This record gives sequence, C-alpha cells and structure tokens, in this order.
Amino acid sequence: CRTLNPDEVLCACKYPKKLIIKEPETGPKKEPEPEPQEDESGLETPEWRAEYNLGRRYQPSHNIAPSDITPVIVSAAHFSDAEDKKRARVVMPMMWGMIPFWHKGDYKRHGLTTNNCRLEHMLDSKLYRGPFKRGQRCVVVCEGFYEWQTTGPVKKPSERDAYLVYVPQAGDAKIYDKSTWSPADVKLLRMAGLFDVWEDENGDKMYSYSIITFQSTDIMSWMHYRMPAILETEQQMNDWLDFKRVSEAEALATLRPAKSLLWHRVAKLVNNSRNKSVYCNKPIQLAKPAKPPMNRVMKSWLQVRKRREEQLLAEQSESESESSEDERPAAVKRRSSDGSSFEEAAKRACFRDYKTALLQDSSSD
Repeated sequence: CRTLNPDEVLCACKYPKKLIIKEPETGPKKEPEPEPQEDESGLETPEWRAEYNLGRRYQPSHNIAPSDITPVIVSAAHFSDAEDKKRARVVMPMMWGMIPFWHKGDYKRHGLTTNNCRLEHMLDSKLYRGPFKRGQRCVVVCEGFYEWQTTGPVKKPSERDAYLVYVPQAGDAKIYDKSTWSPADVKLLRMAGLFDVWEDENGDKMYSYSIITFQSTDIMSWMHYRMPAILETEQQMNDWLDFKRVSEAEALATLRPAKSLLWHRVAKLVNNSRNKSVYCNKPIQLAKPAKPPMNRVMKSWLQVRKRREEQLLAEQSESESESSEDERPAAVKRRSSDGSSFEEAAKRACFRDYKTALLQDSSSD
C-alpha cells in the first residue's frame, strides 16, 4: 500500500544528518560532513531520481501488485563517486519483481517468480548473488503490506483472510486514514531488498527489485510462514544501504526479525490487484462492499452485445406487427333485421374448421 505522491515520499523518507558510520577496517574513521538539502529539524531530504524505466511511472495506489513501479531508497554512491554522496540517499522508482540480467526479449516474459528473495538461498542464487556482491542493496518503503493467512485449516486462496501489516504510529495516527497523519510524521515500513538493472536491445534500462524474506518468528508465524526483512532503525537503514563502508557480513547482520508490528484484517477487495479502492487498506468493519472493476475488453463486449440484442428485438417486433396486419381476416358484409347492412370481421380459422374441411375433401374422393 503506497498512497503517497513523489513529493510526499521524499518528505516521509527524510533521514538524520549525522549517523554512526562504519568505516572500512583499513581506512581511517571520519566524522561525517553535513549534507545539502537539510531542514531546521536536522533531517536531510533525499533526491528523487526519475529513471525512464521503459516509459513506466510510479502511480500511488491502495493496492500495489507485483510488476508495479514503486519508490525505493538506494545509496547515492551508485551514481556518483563524490565524497559528499557516499552516505546520501536517493529515492527512485523501480519495478517490483527483479528481471533476470540474462533475459532476452520482452522483460515481462522471463517466466520466473522474483517478487521475493529467500535469504537462505540468496548467496547461492544465480539471480541474486551478483547484485548482492555488487552492493546493489535497497530499501523498499510503503505504508504497509498485505499478507494472506496461510496457516491453520487449508483454504482456497480466495477464501483466506487478508491483513494489512504496518509499523506502530505516533499518537492517534491511523495508517489507513491519511487525515490523521502527514508525510512529515508518518512512519513508513521499510523492507530490505536487492535491485538490478536490465537493458533491452535498444539499451534502455529498467530498474527492478526483490524483497528479502526469511522464516517468520512468533510475531508473524500465526499468519504466514515467511516474513520480509524489516529495517526498524536508522542505523539498520544506514548499514544496509552503505555498500562502500559496510561489508557484506555486516550488512547481513542487520537483517533480523522485526520486534514491533501491527496489523488489521482487511476486506477481500485486495484479492483483485485491479481493485484500487480507498477501502482496500481499511479495517474490514470499515470497508464498504464494492464490485471489482470489470475488464475493459469484457465491458466493451457486453455493451456491443446489449446493443445487438436491442436491435434484434426491435426488428423482431416490427416483423411481428407487419405479419399480424397481413394475416388479419377480411370483413364480411351482413344485413341486420331492419334491412341495413354492416361489416363484421370474419372469424379466424381454427382447428375445428380445418378438421371439417379435411373430412369433406376425403368424402368427396
């Protein structure tokens, strides 16, 4: 669930000017210098880096699905070797679901499920080992994520209970109600991930990512057997992003189960990724029932079919009215008892008349 626009995302992703920075073992320890774009609160605003991504853009939504474009935080050192960029952060749009770097052709047709990266197999994976070794670590931000309960009695996917999982907010702020908080004070949920860059035959780039997961602990094991690697502190954020100073082993040490999470059950509106209703993230008792949006092709087909049926019905009714006029029996002239003449509609032929005529014909033969 990501309903913030780019400017609001940057406001919600501000970070402290001074952080505890782990220097390389062979290098001298330095006190970090102040960065630009700082405000009176002592926080720095990250830069928004708008990548082309094959023409696809980030669209805020109450129901984000795999292959959607979402905001992701990375180190500015990926794009500049300047000293003042070593610990700066950049927010950029990327596609959820890493595209294998070896894939050729349509990036949507690689045939692999890459929404999540299992931490246990990350270093042995042909897909994820390279990005991790190259320091392509990222942080995926959102207001919360949807999870379906897979524990307990076996149910069909459409019958499973869905939940919105998020971090506790300050005061009376409710994550599902934007009127109770502002981007400056909201606490976003931050998940560790890996990103990579894929190029098509024309050299155009697409940035994509996968979210790192591991086995659930008690806080989420009742709901699902897997959970994302959530970064709860700024120090964890810094250590995961700072690939220049923080070693691979130290970075992996920052990935530990979250200790403080909240959740509430949501309506099954979220089961359909095309449903972007504002009620998707609401507690189920506040969600209004709504029909999922109809596919455009199906909607167009039904409209054409309805018009055709109306046309056929109109033609049929015209044909029946014409035939009834043609089959109307001619009037017969009769005389009344006073000698005046009048017209009387002839009687319609019935089965008894037909039977009588048939008997007469057979007797004459």
